[in-house]
Amino acid sequence: MIPGIHSETVQIVALAAIFAFALTTFEYASTYPGLVEFREAPPFNRIRFVSLFFTVFLLSAVARHSTDPSTFTAFVGAVGNLIGNAIDIPYSPVRLIVLMLPDNATAAEIISLRMAAGMAYLISLISLAVFIITLRITGWPKRKGGFNVWVNLPMFDPTAGGDVVERLERDARFNVALGFLLPFLTPAVIKAASGVFGSVAITNDQTMIWTITAWAFLPASLFMRGIAMQRVATLISEQRARNSSRAEGERLAPA
Repeated sequence: MIPGIHSETVQIVALAAIFAFALTTFEYASTYPGLVEFREAPPFNRIRFVSLFFTVFLLSAVARHSTDPSTFTAFVGAVGNLIGNAIDIPYSPVRLIVLMLPDNATAAEIISLRMAAGMAYLISLISLAVFIITLRITGWPKRKGGFNVWVNLPMFDPTAGGDVVERLERDARFNVALGFLLPFLTPAVIKAASGVFGSVAITNDQTMIWTITAWAFLPASLFMRGIAMQRVATLISEQRARNSSRAEGERLAPA
C-alpha cells in the first residue's frame, strides 16, 4: 500500500510473516504453556490482533493518500484529522507525538503525523471498549469450564510466594498504570534520545506507521492485560469464597 517500497523489503516482511505464522501455529497447537498469554481465553488475543491489523492498515491508507488519493483514503484521513485535532491540546499524547518532529518539519508532515496519531488513538480506544464490553457480556474468561492459570499466564508463577490474588491485583494495577503513562512517556523518551542518537526519521512512511502503531497499541494492550489479570484475581477470590462457604456448610451440617 505504501509507495516506494523496495522489493527486498517485501521479501523481508514476507519472511517475518512466515516466522510469525509458524510461532502462532506451534503455540496454539501445544498443550503446555508457551509465550502467548490468555491462549485459551478468547477473544483477548483476537481483539489485540484485529486492533493491530486495522491500525497498520488504516495508517498505510493515510500514507498512501499523498501519492494515490481515493475516496477511502480521503475518508480515513478526514476521520484521523478530526480526532487528531480534537485531542491535540497542550500536554496531550498527540501533542507530544507532534513535538517529536524536527524543527524543520513542514506543515504537511505535521498534519500527516497528527492525522495518523488521531486514527491510531481512536482504534486503540475502540479496541479497549470492545474488550470491556465483551468482558461484561460474556463473563470472560470463564465461559466454558475452568480457567487454567498455568496455560493462560505462563509468565506468572503461582508458587513464587505471597498470596496469588494479591500478586495478580498488584500486576494488574502496574499494567494499567503503565498503559496510562506510556503514551506520554514514549514521545518524551524518543525526543530525549534524539539528542544523543540523532533525530528519528518519523517523516518516513514506514517509520511513521510502525512508531505510531506501537505508541497506540502497546498502552491499549497493557490496559487490556491489566483488566484481564484483575478479572482472573476476582474469579479466584470468588472461587475461594464458594469453597469456604461449602466447607463451612459441611462442617455445620448435622451428622
